[in-house]
Amino acid sequence: MPPQDSPDSRAPPTRFAVALFPGFQALDVFGPLDILNMLSRTRPLSLEILSATLGPVPTLIPSSGHTTGQSVAPTRTYADGADDIEVLLVPGGVGSRDPANVAPVVEYVRAAYPRLRYLLTVCTGSAVAARSGVLDGRRATSNKRAWEWATAQGPRVNWVRQARWVTDGNIWTSSGISAGIDMMYAFVADQYGEDVAQTLANASEYVRNTDPDFDPFAGETDNGAAK
Repeated sequence: MPPQDSPDSRAPPTRFAVALFPGFQALDVFGPLDILNMLSRTRPLSLEILSATLGPVPTLIPSSGHTTGQSVAPTRTYADGADDIEVLLVPGGVGSRDPANVAPVVEYVRAAYPRLRYLLTVCTGSAVAARSGVLDGRRATSNKRAWEWATAQGPRVNWVRQARWVTDGNIWTSSGISAGIDMMYAFVADQYGEDVAQTLANASEYVRNTDPDFDPFAGETDNGAAK
């Protein structure tokens, strides 16, 4: 277990990164990142977009069933990812269900985690992280519509179904898609102050869910759609 599990008295983190793969869920990424974008108006933050290659990473892949999508240009590959990243965000999405597709992410999470101050996952990003082994023995949650599949990816994880997000040590995991926004506001509140988080939410005209245990989607069942 890395030393980050102890209470961290250092200054709030400033160096963030997101780990992308083809078929990532757009809101898993852009919801939390927009909060960081706004936070960077008053805090000196940096952000790396990581992927297996420097080619554009699409949200649209054949198995998604979508007809529209977007692509994001990475700033670094996993092979040359910065060693000073403090917070890594791992999204979910339809592409998370293909082991070969997310293998570079799994290996990167496994290798990078001991150097991170915090690991954050959104939706089935927790299933990707679970494959790396870093969630073993931890409490975590995931998308309720992909629950059976997601939890099978980490049989040694203490999965929490009734949760909007879960914090265990230096690992934060959220439920499906939009839950990542509530989790990121909670993370900002924890690191930078509740007043900062609420000011950002007000600027976005966003009504926060501040209760990690309030999960109106906990009764959903896996409908076969990859999230």
